[in-house]
Amino acid sequence: MSSVIEKGTPAKAPAAGGREKVDLRTEDGNERRLYWAVADCWTVVRRGLLTYRRHPSFIVWQLGFPIVSVLLYGYVFGGAMKSPDGGDYKDFLMPGMFVMTMAFGLMATAMTVVTDSSKGVIDRFRSMPMAPSAVVTGRGVSDLLAATAELAILAATAVAMGWRADGGFVRTLSAFALLVLLRFALIWIGIFLGLLVPSPEAAGGLYAVVFPLTMISSIFAPPSTMPDWLGTIAAWNPISSTAAASRELFGNPVASDGSWIQENAILMAVIWPLVLTAVFAPIAIRRFQRLSR
Repeated sequence: MSSVIEKGTPAKAPAAGGREKVDLRTEDGNERRLYWAVADCWTVVRRGLLTYRRHPSFIVWQLGFPIVSVLLYGYVFGGAMKSPDGGDYKDFLMPGMFVMTMAFGLMATAMTVVTDSSKGVIDRFRSMPMAPSAVVTGRGVSDLLAATAELAILAATAVAMGWRADGGFVRTLSAFALLVLLRFALIWIGIFLGLLVPSPEAAGGLYAVVFPLTMISSIFAPPSTMPDWLGTIAAWNPISSTAAASRELFGNPVASDGSWIQENAILMAVIWPLVLTAVFAPIAIRRFQRLSR
C-alpha cells in the first residue's frame, strides 16, 4: 500500500552517511554544522594517531630525531661553542633546540599531507559527506598532539643532560606554551605546502627552505655576533623571537643588543604565530576546498 504525503509537506530523506538534511540557514542548521565539523575533525585526528600505532617507525623518527639533535649539538658541537654571556652553552642551546624541533615539524606535516594526497586518501575524504574543513583541521590537531609529545621528550632529555629552567613554574609553562603556539602556526604552513607540492619527492626539496630558516636565527648564536645585515634578518625571523622569549622565560636570558625586536621578544613570540596562522590557515583550507576531485 502506497504511503500518502500531504500536499506541501516534503518528505525528509536522510543525507549520505546517515545525516539528516538540515537547512544550514537556520540556527539549528548552524549548530549541527558545527557539531559535524568537530566530530569529523576528531575522526581525522584519530586516524592520524592510529598511524603511529600501525607504523612504529614514524614514532622512532619523529621522537628520535629531537633526541639525536640535542645530543649531537650539545655534546659534539657544544664543546667548541661558547655562551654569549660566558656561561654554560647548554643553557643557551636548549631553548633554541626546542624551537628548532618545532620548526622542523613543518616538514613532517607537509610530507604527511602530500603523501595522503598522492595516494588518493584526500580524494576519498572529499567524496565523503564530511565537513570540508575537517581534513585540514584534523591534520593540524593530530600534529599538534605529536609535537607536544616531542617537546616533552626533548625537555626530559635536556634535563638529563644537565639543563635546568630557572624561571619558575609559571614562566616555564609559559615558555612551553609559546613553543606549542609556534608549532601550531607552522602546522598551517606545512598543510598549505603539502597541498601545493605535487609529490613527496618534491616535498623533500622544502628542506632547502626550512634549513636556512632555522640557521639564520638565534637558535645557535645571538644575532649580535653576526654581520649587521645578517643579524637584522636573523633578529626579525619569527623563530628568533620564540627562541629569545623562551630563554627569558626559562631563566636562561641573553644580553640584548638593544634593538626593539629583541627587547620585545615575548610580545613578538605571540604576535608572529598569530599573524602566520591568520594568513596560512584560511588559504590552507581554501586550497583543500579547491582541489580537483
